[in-house]
This record gives sequence, structure tokens and C-alpha cells, in this order.
Amino acid sequence: MHPLPQAVRVNRAGRRASAPRPRGLWNVPENVGWREQAPRTGGRKKLAALAAALALAVGVPLGIMGLGTAQGRLPDQRRASNAGPAASSAASSAAPRRIVSTDPCLDAILVHVADPGQIAALSHYSHNPRTSTVAELARRFPYTYATAEEVLALKPDLVLASMHTAPATRNALERMGIPLATFPVPSTVAESLAQVREVARIIGHPEQGEALARRIEAALDAIPASGPPIPTLIFQHDGFSPGAGTLQNDLLRRAGLVNEAARYGVGFWGVVPLERLVADPPRLLLTSRLETGNPAVQDRVLEHPVLRRLKGRMVRAYYPPQLLYCGGPSLIDAARYLTAARLAVEKAS
Repeated sequence: MHPLPQAVRVNRAGRRASAPRPRGLWNVPENVGWREQAPRTGGRKKLAALAAALALAVGVPLGIMGLGTAQGRLPDQRRASNAGPAASSAASSAAPRRIVSTDPCLDAILVHVADPGQIAALSHYSHNPRTSTVAELARRFPYTYATAEEVLALKPDLVLASMHTAPATRNALERMGIPLATFPVPSTVAESLAQVREVARIIGHPEQGEALARRIEAALDAIPASGPPIPTLIFQHDGFSPGAGTLQNDLLRRAGLVNEAARYGVGFWGVVPLERLVADPPRLLLTSRLETGNPAVQDRVLEHPVLRRLKGRMVRAYYPPQLLYCGGPSLIDAARYLTAARLAVEKAS
């Protein structure tokens, strides 16, 4: 048996259900993408109330960021914990052979620690290079929109979900007896590393999880974080910025940078008004666009020509938007970009 810590919620069933397949279920070849096989259904309706803010996240579900209500986290948000064994287990003594991941952050971990033959499907977000750091790896696997029907059709023996996977999907899988492991959204580097190790453990490859965690730690340790902390703001599409209590906040701290989001009125996640940024710029601005002067409807803020006037007061460095939403292996890429950003500040000083 593989006991799961409290960081992971699982259903009590350890075997595949023998109940009849639900109506509307599609028979789809396992090696074919779901876009060509199934209509888009209600699986993507999760967090519909936040659809307006979704554009700010470049198409990534807000659950990845732990963003729920206007006040902050969803009521059921759970912090990662290493304390004690869980009351029940989703895994048998044998490693699962058909794993379905419904969350792009878990996808990124899974493709690095699982045997390819274990992966039955990933989430559709991971096939999009604009929203995923593992798109090239993910394209070899089928994907779903995380509806219960799609997942059940794949006959998984383990489903990986986040606390923001649609409740209807999670409830349906539990009723059908599908082993389900539900993870919280990491808010620190330590929690992200623990999640990497835990995903690897429950799929039967703890050594792969340990190896990945060590690569992440080595990449973060290699960031030249000596010298005084650098006032920094992550400033993405339409001024979107992560604040205190986010994984990015802790990552900046590890890199010897000070997250200035609170200075501009951002709490957990929020939008920094361009006027406030121009009036009081940080020393380092991490943005997904470096060129200005060609305003577009999609990026009026990032491409506003007024940002040119800050060139002598602020260093602008590239930070891909895909790195904002997940930890795990994306932290390795994040460390590389943060290193380049620090060097740019030193060069400009």
C-alpha cells in the first residue's frame, strides 16, 4: 500500500467500479486527442464567475494560482502538509498503470516522473505552448477537458486532480469508485517540492520524484542571490501581478528579490495600474513583453509607449507568463530567467 499524507485527498475506493457507463460516454481511441473526438462540455465551466479575469492569466485556469473569490482563496483551499498518514489510500501495492491528470500543474510533474506507458491522458491546457512549459512533452499524450465522462472513458486506475478541478467531476469519479488523489495549490517552493515527491510516490516512482526535486533545488541554489535584495514587480498581461502568499512571492525571495506588489495595492493576486507603476517604478520589472510602442488590444498595458520613459530608472526583463502558475519542473526555467534578470540589473547599475 502507498499511504497518502494529508496533503492529498483520496476517495475510499481502491478498485475500478463495475457500475454501468454513464449516458453520453464516448468510445475514443486512446492515442487520439480529445479535440477531434468529443464536444466541449461542462468540464471547462469551473470557476465561471472568474471568466473575466481568465484573460489576464493568458488562458490558464485560475485554480492553478489558488485564486478563487475577490477576497482570495476558495473556501476549500488546503495548504500542503507533511503531517501524518491519510485515513485511506488511492493506490494499491502495484503502481497505477492508467493515470489521468486533470490539472496542468500536475501534468508537468507527471510527464517528468512517470513512465510514458502509465499516462492515459493529461489536461488540454498542457498541449498549448502559451500556457504550458511542457507542451512538447505533453503532445505525445491524449488530453481531456476534465469532464467525468471523458475521464471515465479512459478507464483510469488513478486520477490526479487539484482542489480546483470541477467538483462535479471529482464527485462523479468518487461515486464510480475511481481512485482519486486531490492536491492543493502550493504557495511556497517547499510545498511545491513536497508535491513533486508525493506525485512520484503515489505513481510508484519515488526515485524519479527525488531526482526531479534535487534538480529543482540545484537550479534555485544556482541563482546569484548575493547583495542587497532588488525591488521587483512581476507585471504581466494587463498589469496582472502575484502578491503575498503566492508561490511566485516565495520564489522571488529565494532569488534575492523583493516582491513589490503590495506597494501597488496587490494582496494575493491583482492588477497594478499603469499610472502607479509609472509614478513609482520598481528597480526590476519582470514582464512577458520587452518591446513597447505598438499598442494592441490584447496588451495595451505591456506595450504602452510610456514604459519607454522608465528605461533609466527601471530594468525590464523577460519572464514568460507560463512560469506564473505552476511550480514543479517549471521552477527550473524560472531560476534561469531570474538569474538573467539579476545580471541585467547588475549590468545596468
